[in-house]
Amino acid sequence: MILLYKGIKINYNTLGKGIPVVFLHGFLENLNMWEKTTESLTDSYQCILIDLLGHGHSGNIGYIHTMEDMAKAVKTVLENLGISKAVFVGHSMGGYVSLACVDLFPDLILGIALLNSTSFPDSEERKYNRTRAINIVKKNPNAYTSMAIANLFAEENQLQFASEIHEIKNQASKMSLQGIISALEGMKIRKDRTNILANFKGFKVIFAGIKDPILPYKQSCAEAKQNNVDLVSLEGGHMSYLENKEQYMIELSRFLNSI
Repeated sequence: MILLYKGIKINYNTLGKGIPVVFLHGFLENLNMWEKTTESLTDSYQCILIDLLGHGHSGNIGYIHTMEDMAKAVKTVLENLGISKAVFVGHSMGGYVSLACVDLFPDLILGIALLNSTSFPDSEERKYNRTRAINIVKKNPNAYTSMAIANLFAEENQLQFASEIHEIKNQASKMSLQGIISALEGMKIRKDRTNILANFKGFKVIFAGIKDPILPYKQSCAEAKQNNVDLVSLEGGHMSYLENKEQYMIELSRFLNSI
């Protein structure tokens, strides 16, 4: 489905009936990442899958796509569907956008699941690395996306998931240069939302990869404890929905059933 937003297209899809659950993908991904996740959920939930700004078949609105920009686009999709309350499940960057929705539209959120994501802002080192990434992207976007995607998986899992890595790379290669850079710029300047997560009274959970090369597992443990959030620990890296699919689905279903 296509919605016009600020003169550009926002691509989304809805599956099933029941409590609305919004699924927001990560950087360099698109709504197709949720295909296996939603297969067993559509009997009980209305699954809303959205291509975030600059990703999949959604357009770009500027040089920087802040997490707030993306959240407002998501809110517009939900308004178009007549949805006033929903559970949010966000992978990596999608988690940042989900937290922006909690911040901007607190009455909208029934619960939030951060999948390999965090409420912390970028460290100074991480900001520096994003700037370096932007410079690399400008010279050779496919080389950057190819390297970045493989590095999301735990090292010992990269061979096992070679076909999945190839497919994610293939889809990322279709992104516009602007879409990649806009997201990197937006993630680099995102707000610290630890207080937003701590003060959120709805259902909340963090899924953490024990060998996540992007978000240190110890950091996720500390964040969960600090903000009174349930923690689900999964073997593997930053791509828990693929690397530990069975346990991830068990825990996600348990979370959704608790709402």
